[in-house]
Amino acid sequence: MIPTPDLSHLSAKDYDHVYEPAEDTFLLLDALEEDEKELKDLHPSISLEIGPGSGCVSAFIGKILGPSVLYLCSDINPHACTCTRATGTQNKVTLDVINASFASPLTLRLKHAVDIILFNPPYVPTIQEEMSDAQDKCSISGSWAGGTDGMNVTNIFLEHVEVCLIDLQP
Repeated sequence: MIPTPDLSHLSAKDYDHVYEPAEDTFLLLDALEEDEKELKDLHPSISLEIGPGSGCVSAFIGKILGPSVLYLCSDINPHACTCTRATGTQNKVTLDVINASFASPLTLRLKHAVDIILFNPPYVPTIQEEMSDAQDKCSISGSWAGGTDGMNVTNIFLEHVEVCLIDLQP
């Protein structure tokens, strides 16, 4: 069993600005642990997490795959970027953090180069204006406000994900 990353360095004040890992986070960790062998068999070079929040998921996959992988983490929330860096340090996993929407500044450089993309999207149904405000203000509500059907941010992500994922076709 792979231990959950140590988040003891984060405070209640941090969680006023960053999504605190909850059931959805732990389900994702369980799925990654279940797929540990398959993930290792990929021999990945680059892992990209969109919206790492506390950094828990990237620190976890870093423990699974080890230091030979480049762990990129992109978040629109500057406080989440700070927390993610600190979580990497706390767990002895090097996490390279970018303050950006999705991985927009790196799209051309990452074209068909990313082996693993992690994303625990905001999925709570909200009015469209609330979702847009949350994304524009780069606040904690951006971690849960998913728009009218809870899928708005996910749908935007899906439009861009193929560009980054490595092409496994011969």
